[in-house]
Amino acid sequence: MAMTPSQMLPLGTLAPPFSLPDASGTLHSLDDAAGSDACLVMFICNHCPFVKHVADELARLGKDCDARNVAVFAINSNDIENYPADGPEKMKQESALRGYTFPYLLDADQSVAKAYQAACTPDFYLFDAERKLVYRGQLDGSRPGNAVAVDGKDLRGAIDALLSGAPVAGSQVPSIGCNIKWIAGNEPAYVP
Repeated sequence: MAMTPSQMLPLGTLAPPFSLPDASGTLHSLDDAAGSDACLVMFICNHCPFVKHVADELARLGKDCDARNVAVFAINSNDIENYPADGPEKMKQESALRGYTFPYLLDADQSVAKAYQAACTPDFYLFDAERKLVYRGQLDGSRPGNAVAVDGKDLRGAIDALLSGAPVAGSQVPSIGCNIKWIAGNEPAYVP
């Protein structure tokens, strides 16, 4: 299992806009987060063991964010032709199985992943009400097989700080996961 770290987009970066379909074809955009106190963008997929390891916590986090006026979007940017387990039908099944309450979107041309400099699954980006990046990093210290509890501690701490008006810790640990499965010839320059 190869481990790829997130790229750590600079704090203060404005959230790149997007308009993407969910697995049923309904479009969702960053503008849907208007009026929310924060916005969380997660790059995930179905087959990655790192995402599977935290998927139940992602579902809990989504429900908690709903109750706290935090908009949440999950984006799958993997090459679905070569990784059919990440295709739209499987996305619908995964969303239903896990109880995701947030839109699970397909970035078929991978342009949104590139705009966010996403590199791995899972990869997390938390923006404030003005859509400035305040946190990018790991969900928590748990990884498949390391016996650390999956509790969302790092990301939840950032959300708590942001919503309470406290500063979000500047020291942030990169997320680690499977690399995004880039379409051949579409790999971004930031990927080693």
